[in-house]
Amino acid sequence: MTFASIIIQLLNGLAAAASLFLVSAGLSLIFGVTRIVNFAHGSLYMLGLYGAYTLIEALGRTPLGFWTSVVLSALAVGLVGVLIEVLVLRRIYRAPELFQLLATFAVVLVIKDIALFTWGAEDLVGPRAPGLSMAVEILGRRIPAYDLLLIAIGPVVLLVMWLLLTRTRWGALVRAATQDREMVGALGVDQAKLFTSVFFVGSVLAGLGGALQIPREPANLELDLSVIADAFVVTVVGGLGSIGGAFLAAMLIGVAKAFCIGVGTVNWFGAEIVFSKLTLVVEFLIMAIVLVVRPFGLLGKPQAAQRIAADPAPPLTVPSWTFVLVGLALLLAVPVAADRYVTILLTDIFCFALFAVSLHFIMGPAGMVSFGHAAYFGLGAYAAGLLMKRAGLPMEAALVLAPLVVGAFAVVYGWFCVRLSGVYLAMLTLAFAQISWSIVFQWDSFTGGSNGLFGVWPSAWLAGKTAYYYLALAFCGAGVALLWRVLFSPFGYALRAGRDSPLRAEAIGIDLRAYQWMAFVLVGALAGLAGAVYAFSKGSISPSTISIAQSTDGLIMVLLGGVETLKGPLAGAAIFTWLRDEVARRTEFWRGVMGVVILAIVLLFPQGLVGGLKALTQRWREAQSREKTA
Repeated sequence: MTFASIIIQLLNGLAAAASLFLVSAGLSLIFGVTRIVNFAHGSLYMLGLYGAYTLIEALGRTPLGFWTSVVLSALAVGLVGVLIEVLVLRRIYRAPELFQLLATFAVVLVIKDIALFTWGAEDLVGPRAPGLSMAVEILGRRIPAYDLLLIAIGPVVLLVMWLLLTRTRWGALVRAATQDREMVGALGVDQAKLFTSVFFVGSVLAGLGGALQIPREPANLELDLSVIADAFVVTVVGGLGSIGGAFLAAMLIGVAKAFCIGVGTVNWFGAEIVFSKLTLVVEFLIMAIVLVVRPFGLLGKPQAAQRIAADPAPPLTVPSWTFVLVGLALLLAVPVAADRYVTILLTDIFCFALFAVSLHFIMGPAGMVSFGHAAYFGLGAYAAGLLMKRAGLPMEAALVLAPLVVGAFAVVYGWFCVRLSGVYLAMLTLAFAQISWSIVFQWDSFTGGSNGLFGVWPSAWLAGKTAYYYLALAFCGAGVALLWRVLFSPFGYALRAGRDSPLRAEAIGIDLRAYQWMAFVLVGALAGLAGAVYAFSKGSISPSTISIAQSTDGLIMVLLGGVETLKGPLAGAAIFTWLRDEVARRTEFWRGVMGVVILAIVLLFPQGLVGGLKALTQRWREAQSREKTA
């Protein structure tokens, strides 16, 4: 590349980083004060784009109309953020953090369908910024004048945020709450008003980031998850709660992506390296490297421990034999009594049940949150398909070997992941999942690329749906039984000891990191088994099996049922899979319906469906006992 090309790519990267910084700064600000990982922040960015498009069409494509629309759109998104905080999150601040995460994801589903109903499914292309549609020549190359304006906006917003946080009373309260919000509440500060104001400012930043992008990209319904993934990466790389870190990370990632696009293909020592293919994954590579070297991000600090005394997790109990045998008998009788549709649906539920139980094992008993568990599910599906299609193995051999292949990946991924905790651990798992997805998505000659693999069918003796139903029940049931058995072995007790009191566990000689690493390998292999069974049940495999959406589906399944009970992930997988299938067949706006149902469950049963019903039953029994005593 010439010097001029390097400068132009640098400017392109800085322009792209401006909006990324705005949305990430808002996310970092909200997390720093409320400790909520706000999945809906990407939806606020998307609404900023849609709002700017609508207001520009209404106010006119003049300079006054354009910039008024941008500002009004950002403020309107700020009000949406306030509504989310007041109507949803304020009610569950005392709930477990994972259920707050589930609530924000439900908001994502609702907002997506509101946008679909309001603006339709087509991409909306906005106008160029009036007066800034020309290009500026730099070193013989041309760059849009609007991009240069975006480059200037980033530092200006950073300066404004710095002044707001360091020169105002509100900023002092925000900084104090970031360090110890419980102490701030003890000093008489109205936390509710502080949290609402923080949500407003953070949402305005997200809306502004989206609105400013209207001349550069169309408004579309896929922006929410793609942008929130980018924002999470920037926030974590910069350091949670650090606005300056978010700015530095956004610049780093924006420039890296621009250079990957600009460099294209390079021949090094006879090997052809296609840098453009790294565009989809370079930010996750950067995040993985930063977290391994500096676990709290570039400018982040270890989060201060909160002063709320957490209730100890209730003891897990082995499901009764009556429950297991009755359930098994009913499942064995299904193909005889039910139609083909129910058989296919239950086969899907078996696969997702094992997937959810494996995620529950690592999240609940082991205490390690994963945002990228779909990596193992998807790799299991691809391993089974490739062993059959490329290696020529029979279906039976591919099904048995696929979990071993995935276990090998889990050995590598887990070695890095167990060195982190909390949100940083969750984001590193997401990074590995996205790296895996990128390889699968772009390796056309081997994995089929975006088209996936086809013709991955069971052997002839399993050709009927009934026969494969019983095979899926056997394999997935065995996987669930194995995890439950391990959970009540010395290994499982050691994991729970490390979750509840890591210092005490290490003091009595438990090598906690080694135990967690082995747990990663175990659940990775069994999630891979679920993916392999799922692949042969469908006859084809697509990159969606390893996507962020698949990982979030797994989280929803676990949280819907409840983390604190063994039956929770089974119930969550069954309810979510059935509900999604039923609602999707009946309405175009199935996501919104799902979101409302999930929100209702979160608000009514903060411990999940099974956990909530168990608590209600316990209260009823206690009430009956008191009445008898009286």
